[in-house]
Amino acid sequence: MRFLTAGESHGPQLTAIIEGLPSQLPLQKADIDPLLRKRQGGYGRGRRMVIETDEAQLMSGVRAGRTTGAPVTLVIENKDHRNWTEIMSPEEGNEPRKKALTEARPGHADLTGGIKYRHKDLRDVLERASARETTARVAVGAVALKLLSEVGIDGVSYVTHLGGIDAGGAFGWDRLDEIEASDLRVLDKDAEQRMRDTIDQAKKDGDTLGGIVEIRFRGLPPGLGSYVHWDRKLDGRIAAAVMGTQAIKGVEVGYGFENARVPGSKVHDAVYLGEGGQGYRRETNGAGGLEAGMTNGEDLIVRAAMKPIATLMKSLPTVDVVTHQPADAAKERSDTSAVPAAGIVLHAVIGWVLADALMERFGGDSLPELQERVQAARHYAQHY
Repeated sequence: MRFLTAGESHGPQLTAIIEGLPSQLPLQKADIDPLLRKRQGGYGRGRRMVIETDEAQLMSGVRAGRTTGAPVTLVIENKDHRNWTEIMSPEEGNEPRKKALTEARPGHADLTGGIKYRHKDLRDVLERASARETTARVAVGAVALKLLSEVGIDGVSYVTHLGGIDAGGAFGWDRLDEIEASDLRVLDKDAEQRMRDTIDQAKKDGDTLGGIVEIRFRGLPPGLGSYVHWDRKLDGRIAAAVMGTQAIKGVEVGYGFENARVPGSKVHDAVYLGEGGQGYRRETNGAGGLEAGMTNGEDLIVRAAMKPIATLMKSLPTVDVVTHQPADAAKERSDTSAVPAAGIVLHAVIGWVLADALMERFGGDSLPELQERVQAARHYAQHY
């Protein structure tokens, strides 16, 4: 499968085209919009989330509530565009455009992107580099998650750290409702309140906060991905999708960094026969569900570190790219923290990688074909 997104932060819309979905997949707005709303939520978000009420329009590839096998087109309107129509117009004239940006913001794509594409109005860079683009990827990911759900695979994201505060509370699949009920997506009520207080203080200070999110999937059949070529290893593909998300600066699978500090005897997951002598099981999951680039049947566990958002209300020093004089970095509308939202985005992009690997291994032009092949593979693994 493959997809492409297009659109700017303040353009008229975001567009995504998905190619390679099987036919007969049940799909409607109700499968996409809830994830878009989750992406907009979370304590610490800014005013843009009040302006936009993201909804996906299914423009092609779906008829009578099911995919046809043709490319699926998704469109998400930018409601704020009405305030930016002249500024973002593709027509000639009106230059220099209003709200031109020349004071490059440290930590953003502004300066390097301006040099690369020879833009002096750095808005030409920031409009596409903006994390607003992740809205389209979340919509695409929601479609992928729908496909995974049809073969018994589901996942979740939650926050384990924000702004210097660790969240305790052991994860369990029976605690999903607690995660959804928390506006910071944490399993620790005490840490949740301290995080809120920290966000409030950072907002007063004109600062921003980063954090760490954990994403889990269960129900993955063994063998997604491959060990035969480096670029087919699933952990590498997941890492690329995670690191390709705005503001993400680190990723690990399982207990990756912790495992680097201890002997191998305390790292690797011993294998035992399953109940009744059928199948295989592991009592630990330090590998995070991936061994040698392939799913091993255990839960997939991925953690990602998000840096604090680079747009600060207390500006950092920079240089104006037109006058070449020292300046304070430009201020754009920003969130104080978007860590819970980052977890939603990463849940979506990892879901896409898994759905792609699922179709790569099992194929099938229709959902029933795919379901039959996945069921057969699970049966084989149970009796191998």
